[in-house]
Amino acid sequence: MTTRRTLMFTTAAAALALAVSGPAFAGHGGKNHDHTDTLRTVLDGLSGPRGVDALGHGRTLITEGDGTFSLVVERRHRWGHHRHGSHGVTKKIELGQIATGFAPAISAGKDGIVWLLTGAGEPTDPTAARLFKWRWGWDDPVEVANIAAYQATDPDPNDLESFPEDSNPFGLAALKDGSVLVADAAGNDLLHVSSTGDIETVARLLPREVVTPEGLPGAGEPTDAEAVATSVTVGKDGYWYVGELRGFPATPGTSQIWRIKPGTTDATCDPEKPWGACTRYADGLTSIVDLGAGRRGIYAVTLSKMTWLAVEEQVPGSEVGGLFLVSRRHHHQAATITELVPDQLILPGGVDVAEDPYVVGPIFPDPVELGGALQRID
Repeated sequence: MTTRRTLMFTTAAAALALAVSGPAFAGHGGKNHDHTDTLRTVLDGLSGPRGVDALGHGRTLITEGDGTFSLVVERRHRWGHHRHGSHGVTKKIELGQIATGFAPAISAGKDGIVWLLTGAGEPTDPTAARLFKWRWGWDDPVEVANIAAYQATDPDPNDLESFPEDSNPFGLAALKDGSVLVADAAGNDLLHVSSTGDIETVARLLPREVVTPEGLPGAGEPTDAEAVATSVTVGKDGYWYVGELRGFPATPGTSQIWRIKPGTTDATCDPEKPWGACTRYADGLTSIVDLGAGRRGIYAVTLSKMTWLAVEEQVPGSEVGGLFLVSRRHHHQAATITELVPDQLILPGGVDVAEDPYVVGPIFPDPVELGGALQRID
């Protein structure tokens, strides 16, 4: 789906080495969490935060709207327990910056590599729709892959907006083998990118028939809407999970989460046949912008519980987003969806899980204000 219509509307060395080096912090999906429903602010004064990778032990990678990426180090209780308050001052250590007007996605990989993913931009923009990597000691991130160039050779066969080559890389997850997964919101697909930049298509997310909401032309009538693959994470079970925003008309309750076996290529995520190599894990969500994984299941962040279109149209109350725990006891059963900290998140942009879930937002602040924050649910 075209991003102009959706998402674009819209101690340093020691700390970093401890945080992103070694197998204990590589990739996603190995963290556990038992939630309570208390939202605590870890660090405020952020501008348009979106990317978040909770590394554990009070260390979290974040990105902001000016393209900066930083390591946040929480000052914890002297016995090492940070759930019930902290002593000292939490620090934000700025690591670098990519010249982009929207916060990139971020994910820590193996061997101390930090992966960064930028979204859509003008064709002449040298940083748009690119995958970068960075590590301590490097002056700047290094480009690994041009996602837009790949998508130009791999058009979406189910495109509904007369731009099948469009690309807006939005979701990112590092894998233990040094490669990464990229969810492309405009290409409606999940990509696998090797450590050297080779790209292959894992799965294509097909459009879905929805009912046009009230207040829009054709209200009550069925219409097709694109998937808009915004997010990807690796579950505790090792499977790859992909979340959808849902394209225009942004019908509430039509965003799905898909479960894909590792190593899959050229699969189809079909809402009419939601099984096979790409299986529907959950349905009934709204405007998913990020996924995280923990022991209890998959955590989904929704930009707005009313939908992204309501945000774009500035409908009162549309700024309230949500964080949902999505779990299934058995794969043949329907998912259980539980909202955490209801009505306390404003335009959240990202989630990840270490000992607890961490969220960032608002993703779209007033450009002169620093109202964003990294928050923890415990």
